[in-house]
Amino acid sequence: MKRVTVLALAAMAMAACGGSSGGSTASSSAAFKAAWVYVGAASDAGWTKAHDDARLYVQQQLGGQLVTTFKENVPEGPQASQVIDSLVADGNKIIFGTSFGFQDQMDAAAKKYPNVYFEQATGFKMETNLAEFFGAAEDADYLTGMAAGAASKSGKIGFVAPFPIPEVIREINAFALGAQATHPGATVQVIWTTTWFDPAKEKSAAESLISAGVDVLGQGQDSPATGEAAKAHGLKWSGYDSDQTSFAPDQWLTGTVYHWGPYELTRIKAAMNGSWKSGSYYGSLKDGFVDIAPYGKSVDASTQAAINAKKAALINGTFYEFTGPLNDQSGAVKVPAGTKLTLDQILTMDWFVKGVIGNPKGS
Repeated sequence: MKRVTVLALAAMAMAACGGSSGGSTASSSAAFKAAWVYVGAASDAGWTKAHDDARLYVQQQLGGQLVTTFKENVPEGPQASQVIDSLVADGNKIIFGTSFGFQDQMDAAAKKYPNVYFEQATGFKMETNLAEFFGAAEDADYLTGMAAGAASKSGKIGFVAPFPIPEVIREINAFALGAQATHPGATVQVIWTTTWFDPAKEKSAAESLISAGVDVLGQGQDSPATGEAAKAHGLKWSGYDSDQTSFAPDQWLTGTVYHWGPYELTRIKAAMNGSWKSGSYYGSLKDGFVDIAPYGKSVDASTQAAINAKKAALINGTFYEFTGPLNDQSGAVKVPAGTKLTLDQILTMDWFVKGVIGNPKGS
């Protein structure tokens, strides 16, 4: 459930209406209008960039039938309501909220504007005109962890993490389990930054992990700052949200990525033709909603083959990373042998698997 706290740096930059805007235009004044609300900047090279890539994708697919716009750097919380109101006033008929922290405002707007469709990326609230959508990033996180484990000589891996929420906790757990699959006994040391996008803070956290002796870095942040720290020290690194290869190509392993565009295209088409219905969508590796980015040049052929085989097993259902026996940090059995965690259980996950060093409560 991504994005639960106010992005303080963005809040400082907001005008009263909340955030800067941008978009594209279509030639017909009768074109359908769609809008996106971003928690960060479209240029963040991570989470928001992936969402803006989706906006550009649907615009390209629908051409003159569609006008798109976006508001970026919108603080989570009450201020988002003003942004949504302005987008409705501008005639947008479908609005995508791209952060968990927008959920309450999206829900209130759905009740206020029954003739507008609302789509909430990460969340659980639904109305007749409010749907929610996300994806099984944990499966891709496991595969990314496999690459990190294979790259580590010491078995000591660091992870720069944003907030102690279930989405991030299951991401770290899956990453750790993947690392342990290719490097038995590997540990993943976590530092919480309490921010989604603060490159300086993320880089500082990465530097602290490097000082603590890790030799590979992973992240759940929106910027590539962790990779820049890895580059400075000649360490391998895995990213998140978008393909960030270009920032540290020699250090890059792979990373979890999201493809929001095809889902959003389907939903906009449904809104345009009147067939839109509310619902909850959880995409997967199988439908391409989540995936891993291209491998870095240091990921050898045998590691790639092992990851590809595990990806195939995740897709065909013969493997699931959260199948017992799984122990928690204390070594106690948390998931008995042969038991698979349900979607509801992973969506509320609040504990770390054995081998993760850090406090799942964030303190």
